[in-house]
Amino acid sequence: MLSGREKGFERVTGQTRFRPELQGLRALAAVLVVIYHVWLGRISGGVDVFFLVSGFLITGQLYRASVRGRIAFQPMWGRMIKRLFPAAMTVLLATVVLGYLLLPEGRWFQTIREVVAAALFVENWQLAADSADYFAQHDQASVVQHFWSLSIQGQFYLVWPVLVALVVLVARRAGWSLRRSLAGALGIVFAVSLAYSVWLTAVDQPFAYFMSLTRVWEFALGGLLALVIDVIVLPVAVRWVLGWLGVAALVACGLVLQVGTVFPGYAALWPTLAAALVLVAGTTGSPVGADRFLSVRPLAYLGNLSYALYLWHWPILLFYLAARDQEEVGLRGGALVIGVSLVLAALTYHLVENPVRDAKFGTYTRWGAYRFGAAALVPVLVAAGGWQFVSQQRSAFTFVPDDPAYPGAKALAGGSAAPAGQQVPLMPPFAALPDQFAFFEEHECDESDRHPELVVCATSTMGEPSRRIVVAGDSHSQQYNAALRPIARERNWQIISMGKGGCPFSTDSEGAPGDLTCMEWNAAVADEIIALRPDAVFTMGTRDVRVGLTEWTPPGYVAQWRRVADAGIPVVAVRDNPRYDSSPSDCVEQRGAAAPECSTPRSEVLAPDPPYTALTDLPPNVHFLDFSDYFCTPDVCPPVIGNVLVYLDDNHVTAAYMETMSSILDEQLVATLGWQ
Repeated sequence: MLSGREKGFERVTGQTRFRPELQGLRALAAVLVVIYHVWLGRISGGVDVFFLVSGFLITGQLYRASVRGRIAFQPMWGRMIKRLFPAAMTVLLATVVLGYLLLPEGRWFQTIREVVAAALFVENWQLAADSADYFAQHDQASVVQHFWSLSIQGQFYLVWPVLVALVVLVARRAGWSLRRSLAGALGIVFAVSLAYSVWLTAVDQPFAYFMSLTRVWEFALGGLLALVIDVIVLPVAVRWVLGWLGVAALVACGLVLQVGTVFPGYAALWPTLAAALVLVAGTTGSPVGADRFLSVRPLAYLGNLSYALYLWHWPILLFYLAARDQEEVGLRGGALVIGVSLVLAALTYHLVENPVRDAKFGTYTRWGAYRFGAAALVPVLVAAGGWQFVSQQRSAFTFVPDDPAYPGAKALAGGSAAPAGQQVPLMPPFAALPDQFAFFEEHECDESDRHPELVVCATSTMGEPSRRIVVAGDSHSQQYNAALRPIARERNWQIISMGKGGCPFSTDSEGAPGDLTCMEWNAAVADEIIALRPDAVFTMGTRDVRVGLTEWTPPGYVAQWRRVADAGIPVVAVRDNPRYDSSPSDCVEQRGAAAPECSTPRSEVLAPDPPYTALTDLPPNVHFLDFSDYFCTPDVCPPVIGNVLVYLDDNHVTAAYMETMSSILDEQLVATLGWQ
C-alpha cells in the first residue's frame, strides 16, 4: 500500500505535471549549449541542467520502484542502452569517417583515442587525464570532447540505482522511512561531492571540470528535489516569479560566468539552482508563465531532439572549421552549422532513436538490449581500430642523421638542401607529429632524494661522464634534449633533465602567475642543481616570441640565474623559438610548404636584438645562445627548413629538427663555455 504522500509523489512526478516543462527545459539547455559553442565560443551551464534533470527523473523512478517492491536492474539498464547508444554510436561512427577525411593527420591519434573513450563512456576520464598532461593540454579541441558529459551520465545511470538499492535495503532492515533515508543519503552525497568539487576546482580546475565525483552533487540535487517536490506548495504568483527567474538565470549564466574556467565548484550552483526553480515552479496555469513558454510545441519537439542535437552540433562545428581552415565560424557559418545539426538531429531521432526505442527487443527478450548495445559498439571500435592501423602506418618513419636529403637546420648554416629537382617526402610524417618531443624513458627517471616531488632524468654514460649538464625548466628548454643527446653520446657527457611543462626555470611562475606549485618546484630544482654542482645549467633566456614583438626576459629568470651563480655554476640561457596561434605544420599539410600564409615575417616576431641585451647587472656566470637564424631566414620564419617540419604544434620544435641542430649546438656550446 502507498501512503497518501507517496501517492502524491507518484502523481506529481509522473507523466502529468512536469513532462512539458522538462522537455522545454531540456530544449532550452540544448539551445544555450549550441549557441554558446557555435557563436560565442564559450561554455554555458546547459550541461549542468541535464545532470540535474537526470538526477530528478531517475531518482523518482527508483523511489517509486522501491515503494512498489524492488528495483529491476536488468530492464532498467536495458532501457538506458536503448536510450543512449543509438544516437551516440551513430555520431561516433560518422565522426570516424569524417575525421579520416577532414582532420589533419597530426590530430588523428588524439581523435581515435577519444572516440574509443567516448564509445566506452569514459571520455571524461580521458580528458581529465589529458588535463594533467602538459602536451595533451595543447591538443586542439577534439571532435568528441563533448561526450564527457554523456560519459558522466552513463556512469551515473550505472552506479545510482545500486546506491539507491543499498539505501533501500538498509532502510527496510532498520525499519526507517524509505523517503527520509534516501533523502538523508542523497544529502550526504550532495554535501560531500559539492565540498570536494569546490576544493578540487580551486586546486586543479581543468581536472575538476571532467571528474565524475565533482559532478555527483548535481545529480544528487535533482534527486533531493524529486523526493520533496510534492510537499512544496507555493502560491501561483510565487511560482510564476520562480519560473521566470530560473529561465532568466539560466540564460544569463554563460554570459556572466566564465564557465570553462570556474566550473564546477560552487559556481555550478547557478545553472542547477536555476533549473531547480523552474521545476519547483511547475505548472502555474498563467498564460504568461515560464511553464507556458517551455510547454509550447516547438520547444517540446526540440526537447525530443535535444540529445541528438547536443551530440551532432560539436563535431559538425569542428569539421566545418577544419574544412574551411578557419578559427571562427562567423554568423553565416554558425547558422549553417546549427541548421545542419538540427537536420541531422531530426533524422537521428526519427530514423535511429525512435525505431530502436520502440523495438521489442529488451522488452520481451531478456538480453536483447545488451546484445544490441554490443552490436552498436562493435562497428565504432572496428572503425576506430582500422583508423588506428592506418595512422600507425602513416606515422612510421626512419630519420637518419646527416641525410643529405634532410639537412634541416644545416640548410640555413651553409649546408646543402635536397638535390635540385629531387622531390622527397617531408620529415617527420604529419601523423607522427604528436610523438615528436624528446621525452626521457621511464627507466631513465627517478625521484630526487632531497625533494620527492621532483623527478630527475639522466642519460647513461660510459663510466664517469666528462661533463654533466642540467637542462632545467619548461618544455621549451626540454625540447633541446633531442639536440643534446647526440652530443652527449659522442662526448660522454651526461644530460640531467629537470623539467615541468609550463614552468620555466625562474623564481616566479611565468606561465600562470601565482602558481605556488610551479614556484615550489623551481625552488626544489635550484636546490638540486646546487647540490649536484653540474658543469653547466641549460635553460631558456627569453619567452613569448610572438607576433607583435612580445619577447621578454622575466626578472624571475635573472634572479634564478643569480642564485645558481652564487654557487659558481655556469648558466647557458637560450633565446626562445617563435610561437604561433596555430600549428605551422597543419598549414603545410593543408596548403603546402610553399604557401606564403604558412610562413611568418621574421620582423613581426623577432626584434633585431634579443631583450636580454638591454639588461644591466646580469650575473657573470650567464652565457647566451641565439639560434634564431636556424628557425628563421633573414626574411621569414618558415614551417619547413631543409625538408624537415620545424614544429610539432603551435610552439614546440620537432625532435627531428632539433637533431639536425645538434652539431650547430655542439659547436656553439663548446665555444661559449670554453670547453675542449
